[in-house]
Amino acid sequence: MVSATKQVPEPSGPEGPHAPDPAAAKGPEHTDALPAELAALPFRARIWRRRGIIVALRVARLVRVGLSRFFPAMRFLARSVQRRWRRSLQFRTVLTTLLLAVTSFGAVGAYLSNQIANNLFQERLTQAESETRYNVKQVQETFDGAQVTDQSSVITLVYDTLNAVEGRGSVIQRRYVFEAKPEQTKPRNRWVESRASDQLTVSVIPPDLRKAVQDSGKDQYWASTVIPVGTEDRPGIAVGNLVTFNGTVYELYLIYDLNTAQQTLNEIQGVLLAGGAVLVLMIGAIAWYVTRNVVSPVSHAALVSEKLAAGQLQERMVVKGEDEVARLGASFNHMAASLQEQITQLATLSQMQQRFVSDVSHELRTPLTTVRMAAEVLFDARHDFDPINKRSAELLYNQVERFQSLLADLLEISRFDAGVAMLDAEPEDIVQVIAHVIEGAAPVAAEYGSEIILRAPETGIVAEMDARRIDRILRNLILNAVEHGEGKPVTVTVAANQTAVGVAVRDQGLGMTPAEAARVFDRFWRADPARARTTGGSGLGLSIAMEDTKLHNGWLQAWGNKGSGSNFRLTIPLRQGEEIDRSPVQLEPGDIVLPTGHHDGDILVFGPGSGPARGTEPSASDAGLGSGPSGGPGAERNGGPGAERSDGPSEGLATKAAADARVAEGSVGPGLSGARAAARTTPTKDQP
Repeated sequence: MVSATKQVPEPSGPEGPHAPDPAAAKGPEHTDALPAELAALPFRARIWRRRGIIVALRVARLVRVGLSRFFPAMRFLARSVQRRWRRSLQFRTVLTTLLLAVTSFGAVGAYLSNQIANNLFQERLTQAESETRYNVKQVQETFDGAQVTDQSSVITLVYDTLNAVEGRGSVIQRRYVFEAKPEQTKPRNRWVESRASDQLTVSVIPPDLRKAVQDSGKDQYWASTVIPVGTEDRPGIAVGNLVTFNGTVYELYLIYDLNTAQQTLNEIQGVLLAGGAVLVLMIGAIAWYVTRNVVSPVSHAALVSEKLAAGQLQERMVVKGEDEVARLGASFNHMAASLQEQITQLATLSQMQQRFVSDVSHELRTPLTTVRMAAEVLFDARHDFDPINKRSAELLYNQVERFQSLLADLLEISRFDAGVAMLDAEPEDIVQVIAHVIEGAAPVAAEYGSEIILRAPETGIVAEMDARRIDRILRNLILNAVEHGEGKPVTVTVAANQTAVGVAVRDQGLGMTPAEAARVFDRFWRADPARARTTGGSGLGLSIAMEDTKLHNGWLQAWGNKGSGSNFRLTIPLRQGEEIDRSPVQLEPGDIVLPTGHHDGDILVFGPGSGPARGTEPSASDAGLGSGPSGGPGAERNGGPGAERSDGPSEGLATKAAADARVAEGSVGPGLSGARAAARTTPTKDQP
């Protein structure tokens, strides 16, 4: 190879022609980037690892989000189906029909498919056994009549005979496996050990079948097997026999392909499945149509009945035809018309009665006021009368008072019936309201010889309520408890939870049966009609209390047991508009055990007697109702019917001084009148 070079002139200069070239001194530049690539590999590995982590985290988040949405969706679907199942008769009927139809078709289809498969198999098996018997006979006759002595002739004869058995053509009718029986020592000159069709070996023959054929003589055996054809496995039947050739015993197995029968069975199963699906859909459609024709009038009747219950008395069902459903609609319309007429009459009568009661009550106020003034004049001057006229003046005064109370209750009931009663709710301390009511009931408690015990939290309970109506409710409950308490203590329990405040008034007197407790809030109802009214009640107090409670969206419930007393429970929400989950006090009380010792709540005791009341300390029990500066109705400073009396003068003076000091400090509310000066003990346990 000849290469041409160009001569470069030497540089001239002070250094001479042989001065070294600075550029040449540096040598050739290195352009190999392999070290730089190797240095960048760890950095790239870190980048790809970070990318892989990010992708894995995103995939995990997607999977988590998918699962978090999938399970709620499935729960929502299950709840929707369950709700539809409960509320729709048509849906329940159609779904039940579809489930029964699918179950029936599944069972029938499985039975038919099994029977068809068995019939096809038995038919093919019978044909295979017959053909095998014939072909084995032909093979044995060919081997017996053969006159061959050299190896090539034997191999050619066996090959031709087995190919004739295989029946090659456009479709292979049967396949074969030709195998010398093992453990044969004679003759030594056999030239054929085994032969089989394409892709087949003796391994396709089940071991049980080979053992049965080897142990048999002239019998024929069969077994199901799987034969490889191309890239697929097909079901088949292997039929085995023994044949002899030149003194050697051979196992000859003819294998029949059942693929055609399997395809036929698959087609039949597909037809059964498609036909069953179509029939199920048709049955579902028929069930939906039939149930719709039956259920639609029922649904329409339910809708009309709901509208009738809501007060739309003019609603009627649409009647078509003359069948049973049409007769049901006509009867329903006739019933609705009759109810409308009766309800209209009753409403008119009720309005007339309400107007009559309201008008009469209103008109009676003026003459009743005049009669009351005259009765008061006679009552004030009764000391100047003879005994008979004095008693008459007292009876007149008391009955006029009772008549006026009854008239006031009738006017209040008429306002409730007319729907004009309004609630004037403001935040109030219900404990102060209860204490004010107890203060007013103290004279009646003293007359009956009962003690009124208040169990309330020390801090008070503020609730949005109409104090006037709550005062009226509690006054009715407490006075009834005192009247029917047979001189035993009356316990008033107050408690609150997150949504409601409850007040329980418990007496231990006569008690009520459950039937009487269910009717105790009815107007003018009395458990014992023969029992005399000594407190002047009108018979409307508890009915008015129930109406006042309804205005507060609260509960007023009664419990009673003969000989164990009664318990009335008032529950109102802490804030108007809220729903009451549960009452903080118990309706059915356990055994009331009055507390002893030091406690953390307030127990106010009102009632007669000498000495400290139960559950209070001697130094504080003398506060009573009259311990405040103003006292209360019926209260006496030095131990009257409304106050507790101390055994010693020093204790009474100390108690009075402590009560006056508390009132002066402003710790006593205006309605308590010194009741907060009562004994301070540990708080009673809030009722569940």
